[in-house]
Amino acid sequence: MGKLEGKVAVITGGATGIGRAAAKTFHRGGCLRLHLWSPAGRARCRCGRTRAQCPCGEGLGLRSGRPRPTLCGGEGRAGTLDIVFANAGAGSPLPLGKITAEHIDETFDTNVKGTIFTVQKALPLMGKGGSIILTGSSAGTTGAPTMSVYSASKAAVRNLARTWRRT
Repeated sequence: MGKLEGKVAVITGGATGIGRAAAKTFHRGGCLRLHLWSPAGRARCRCGRTRAQCPCGEGLGLRSGRPRPTLCGGEGRAGTLDIVFANAGAGSPLPLGKITAEHIDETFDTNVKGTIFTVQKALPLMGKGGSIILTGSSAGTTGAPTMSVYSASKAAVRNLARTWRRT
């Protein structure tokens, strides 16, 4: 019996990249139910392909409401989630001098607010011994050329994890 056997997990940003790889790993590990969510439905069809490859994926659990995702079909039922993988992220290159308020809002809404509200909504549903996983980036510690807004947002996610670990 694997560590994920019978677990219920939510993965944000589960349509591509790290999220899709995590969904496949959770499925292979015996996850009982796997809920995938993509911010604002941006990758809805790709989530469908991931779900097809991972039959335990119900694809419900979080619905878009960016930047405040809401949990579906289980609010108020403590202990229905074992794992929350807050993985949704966005970022695009813009050099200093070209950064706009919209660029900042989009990046921070997905990377910071999305992480905060995902975890906050999931907490009442977490079972004892549950896990919350946040996806960061080396850009959050080292910075990256033309990616200052993304780097700042990932530094914020890193510090959320550090702060929450202490509570």
